[in-house]
Amino acid sequence: MSSTDNRPTVLVLGGGYAGIKVAKALDDVADVTLVAPGDAFTHNSAAWRALVEPEWLERIFLPYDRLLHRGRFVRDRAVAVDGRRVTLASGQVLEPDHLVLATGTGYPFPAKVDEPDAATARAKVRLAHEALLDSDRVLVVGAGPAGLELAGEIKAFHPDKTVTIVSAGDDVMPGPFDQGLRDELRRQLDKLGVEVRLNSPVRTLPAAPPTARGDVVVTTESGEELTADVWYQAFGVSPASGFLRGTLAAARRDDGYLRVDAHLRVDGADGVYAVGDLTDADRDGIGTAVAQAELVAANLRAAITGTGEQAAYTRQPIVIAVPLGPDGGAGQLPWVEGIAGAELIAGLKGRTMLVEPWAALFDAQAQA
Repeated sequence: MSSTDNRPTVLVLGGGYAGIKVAKALDDVADVTLVAPGDAFTHNSAAWRALVEPEWLERIFLPYDRLLHRGRFVRDRAVAVDGRRVTLASGQVLEPDHLVLATGTGYPFPAKVDEPDAATARAKVRLAHEALLDSDRVLVVGAGPAGLELAGEIKAFHPDKTVTIVSAGDDVMPGPFDQGLRDELRRQLDKLGVEVRLNSPVRTLPAAPPTARGDVVVTTESGEELTADVWYQAFGVSPASGFLRGTLAAARRDDGYLRVDAHLRVDGADGVYAVGDLTDADRDGIGTAVAQAELVAANLRAAITGTGEQAAYTRQPIVIAVPLGPDGGAGQLPWVEGIAGAELIAGLKGRTMLVEPWAALFDAQAQA
């Protein structure tokens, strides 16, 4: 992989939040190539809103070919990466000066859209929307942030539907969150009329496919049978690291996450960085992915230009905002004392879904 203008080459694998940030930040100082299997970035943070209000679908898919001014986008995917040698599904082999792994994690549809073609993805979400409209009883399996947000979205837009969350845990929102956040979210869900069934592991998942209308039946470990017309899987994060080989594969943990050092360099691999949900550096999340992307981009810029110091990554404070429809929700924010309530979360995310800041990155056509 050689540069046409003697600038160092940077290859970014993955077009999620972290990948587009790194690629955009280095576009002016390096010969950047962004590789992603889809034709458009998906603002997954607004996926649940798009399910209940499909007009959002026209705003959350942003074509990659509008991202870079000087660099290029290659629609492809990595099938084998060993050191800085990258083999793509097309058979093309790339060996950049600097490699940034930003392939992230997978998660069940529609929280993350699993179709590489934006038009097909929009059609799939619209089908899921129609299935939801035709359903009176909704079951959400999983009581983490995604499950709570989904339940809140559905109930806020369709108050007559019966919405039940079922979880094996003894409380909602597992993880390092303040108990006050859990209490506030449960209080708002109860006010919306969402039933939350805790300590209720299911024996098997429903035979009916998720997001499609059908006869949904699950039995809990206690023997209780729950029925619904449609169900959603709100659990199951899977790091996208199966393509790693050699020293990179050796840096992969048993759970699929990738070990990195303080500068987010992959253990044992020269010139290879990893950012975002793929790494073991921090909790999964957009905020941490962005912080890691900005650090790696700044360090690579310093190395390329010969100015500035190399900085180490600092684990980020908890930042989480869980909307429950446009006007509800709660969060835990480092600049807010105590728990952020519905009004703040609605203004921060619930009404805007934070679309515009990401759309602003995709301005290459307008400025070319």
